[in-house]
Amino acid sequence: MGSLLLLLLLLLLSPSYPRGGSARRRWGARTQGPGGPSPAPPETSAPFWVRISPEFKAVPPGTSVWLNCSSSCPQPEGSSLRTELRRGDTLSGPGWVSYQLLDVRAWSSDVHCFVTCAGETRGATARITAYKQPRSVILEPPVLMGSEYTLRCHVTHVFPVGFLVVTLRRGGRVIYSESLERFTGRDLANVTLTYALRARPSDFGQPVTCHARLNLDGLVVLSSSAPVTLPVLAWSPASKALASTSIAALVGILLVVGALCLRKYLLMKSRA
Repeated sequence: MGSLLLLLLLLLLSPSYPRGGSARRRWGARTQGPGGPSPAPPETSAPFWVRISPEFKAVPPGTSVWLNCSSSCPQPEGSSLRTELRRGDTLSGPGWVSYQLLDVRAWSSDVHCFVTCAGETRGATARITAYKQPRSVILEPPVLMGSEYTLRCHVTHVFPVGFLVVTLRRGGRVIYSESLERFTGRDLANVTLTYALRARPSDFGQPVTCHARLNLDGLVVLSSSAPVTLPVLAWSPASKALASTSIAALVGILLVVGALCLRKYLLMKSRA
């Protein structure tokens, strides 16, 4: 009987646990605040772009350059420029800032523009290259030494030399080309290229030209010399002696033949 009463008591008390758990869940929901569930954390701001224009600029040494930094941020918190070049004036407007860079002399400089929007910073990069087209490209008249022509080309006041390629052409065809990338100087320079060309009889009268080419990250600067003409192939002393002997022998043969013909003619005339 006692065991039966204890079992009934346990059955009566068991439904109270889910209700208590539900009450605890309801209390836990009420702790989120009297105004309903707390708002979700704000989403990250929409992406924005940053551009710099022009992205590449090639100028003579000592030139000043303007770069424009723009963005799609409606309310930028700030913009900045990072460069080793000397800065000048700054102009700004809605969504853009223009920076002036003075006395550009480094052959290649990277310029970085940064814009901060809603706590996020993004940037863009431009490259400025300084160059100097050769003042002149001069090809000396070819000098014939033995069986070789000596060709000498002068490229004056050029920068940067490390990006210079000098090419010699004969009759429009390349006979020699040399890159000067091993030179790393940062000043204007004069370059002289000397090349020995083996002489051939067919080279006589052929035009030869010298060409200087600067390759500057997509910008190509070309300069050329006036054409010169290859002189006639000179004879060596041995060739001259052989030619003289041959001519003398030929003259002797012609004299003998002429004398025989004359004698025969006189004999025939006397018999008549």
